[in-house]
Amino acid sequence: MKLATIKMYLLAGLIVFGGIVQATGARAADLETLTVAGGCFWCVEADFEKVEGVKGAVSGFAGGTVTNPTYKQVVKGGTGHYEAVQITFDPSIVSSDQLLSLFFRSVDPTDAGGQFCDRGDSYRTAIFADDSAQKAAAEKAKSDAAAALGQKIVTPILGAAKFWPADGSHQNYYRGSKLVLTRFGPKRQASAYEAYRNACGRDARVKQLWGSAAPFAS
Repeated sequence: MKLATIKMYLLAGLIVFGGIVQATGARAADLETLTVAGGCFWCVEADFEKVEGVKGAVSGFAGGTVTNPTYKQVVKGGTGHYEAVQITFDPSIVSSDQLLSLFFRSVDPTDAGGQFCDRGDSYRTAIFADDSAQKAAAEKAKSDAAAALGQKIVTPILGAAKFWPADGSHQNYYRGSKLVLTRFGPKRQASAYEAYRNACGRDARVKQLWGSAAPFAS
């Protein structure tokens, strides 16, 4: 094969590769994030990863003053952090308005002391708005939730906050296969998650509040 022909093929390959990289970068740049706190982050992550257009949900912490906090630090208290989930989504498929509406209807936004069986500051609800547009959308969703329930909504709309992912043992817990020791006995993570969620009364309370409007309650 002549050198000129080889160069032509190499150039063509580079052009195709460059196009793929550019397209992938453009798609990644089009994605947006929404960070919310809704009690147990395992449950929030499990709920929102079911939503069409959501590309991923990461369990972690936000809103506090401690750098790179651990789960034990946050649960113990004093860090100022909420258990939070950062949701990455494609706005061409699902909007932040839709996600915010789903969020309010997946929690008890009237409870200022925590969520369901989980009590304490780290389990309170909150929305961390990335910018003014997201803050306006969150305020509207909060107002709509108050009108729908006819009750005061205590979920605060906070500004953007540094999000700290939790360690790997807390990611995708709801579908994990690792054997763990729980108060229900030894169970696979997925089974332990289901037992915890049922015992905590999350779905029962959400259905009591929202009825058929509850999007994730089984």
